[in-house]
Amino acid sequence: MIALFMFVVVLALLMVGIPVAFVFGTVAIAFAFLIPELGFDVFSVLPFRIYGIMSNTTLMAVPMFITMGLVLEKSKMAEKLLVSMSSLFRDVRGGLAVSVVLVGAMLAASTGIVSASVVMMSVIALPLMIKAGYDKGLASGTVAASGTLGQIIPPSIILIILGDVMSVSVGDLFVAAVLPGLLLVGLYISYILIRSYFSPEIAPIPKNIKSVSVKEAIVSIVPPLLLMVSVLGSIFAGVASPTESAAFGVIGALVLSGLNRSLNFEMLKYASLESVKLTGMIFMILIGATAFSLVFNELGGSDLILEFFSQDIGDVWVFIAVAMISIFILGFFIDFIEISFIIVPILVPVMEAFGIDPIWFAVLIALNLQASFLTPPFGLSLFFLKGAAGDTIKTIDIYKGIVPFILLQLLGLGLVILFPDLVFAFI
Repeated sequence: MIALFMFVVVLALLMVGIPVAFVFGTVAIAFAFLIPELGFDVFSVLPFRIYGIMSNTTLMAVPMFITMGLVLEKSKMAEKLLVSMSSLFRDVRGGLAVSVVLVGAMLAASTGIVSASVVMMSVIALPLMIKAGYDKGLASGTVAASGTLGQIIPPSIILIILGDVMSVSVGDLFVAAVLPGLLLVGLYISYILIRSYFSPEIAPIPKNIKSVSVKEAIVSIVPPLLLMVSVLGSIFAGVASPTESAAFGVIGALVLSGLNRSLNFEMLKYASLESVKLTGMIFMILIGATAFSLVFNELGGSDLILEFFSQDIGDVWVFIAVAMISIFILGFFIDFIEISFIIVPILVPVMEAFGIDPIWFAVLIALNLQASFLTPPFGLSLFFLKGAAGDTIKTIDIYKGIVPFILLQLLGLGLVILFPDLVFAFI
């Protein structure tokens, strides 16, 4: 019971807004100090665990993929890509929203960073859609949902983290997530086209989109596609590890930004500093979570959870349902990093006891965590969108707009649960 109380304390502190890295470490130290049978000896192996984290070659891919995404964010390629896509779909009702989804998918496969994708499209695409007469809810929902595709479409940061936490191959996770990611893209586009057909007033055919020549479209679309194919293709073909491909991706992004004449010292400084900040945050959380797990497991928390699911419940599908519902609900209040480091390690032993395939389960978790970016009140994509859009759009319009896309994400999750072959098709 003490372990469960410890878990509740952590969730409560996270919900009041205390930084997650400090919550993990502080709660672990407090419980070790207050419980005599534990003491600080429980942390004797912590330095070795931290050394293992810092020398983990898989996690080295995280800062490099972040850097690649930030370089592409500042290179103006996304802006040219969106203009070209919008021109190609300008005669289709709902085509502007469809182009936003496709650009979001391409940015996801090129960067893997949700914040960069949402902010870029909020600044570039949202004013374009509103000026064209699009419903503000549909416009904001499309931008926010398209930006979150970076959670599931490789190279996704969350897939790298889940691969490490669940001890599975990141390369296999990348391959497994391709079809589920494309499934979501298909669901988004189908929803937009169907709704635009039955309610044409919410997505009029724009008259303010300038025509782009075939040459301009090719120049805008092909370079990001080549980078995406080279980075992911090298992983899928087994030519390079995710870490090696991430390093290649950084070089490719720098080359493309150079060709785009946007490579300069200020951009490199921005990308480097932001990469250090984001990577430092992730690794501080990971260290704090390691300290928390040492105390939690010493108090018998993992054994208690395993006993509850394997004996009190005893059914694999009930476990999957409870796990997915729990992650979805927690996503309303805490973000994907906390869930990955708090909840997932607790579920892994139960998953192994039931004989569930870890790759399939990891993809389910990644799909579920994608919804956490959209669910109010703490959906990060909503904050990024509102911050970038300013007074252009009201918060209530954003909330109305994202509801259908959350339901589409849950539909996608349900389809992957019912049809596991979607995960294993290319493995």
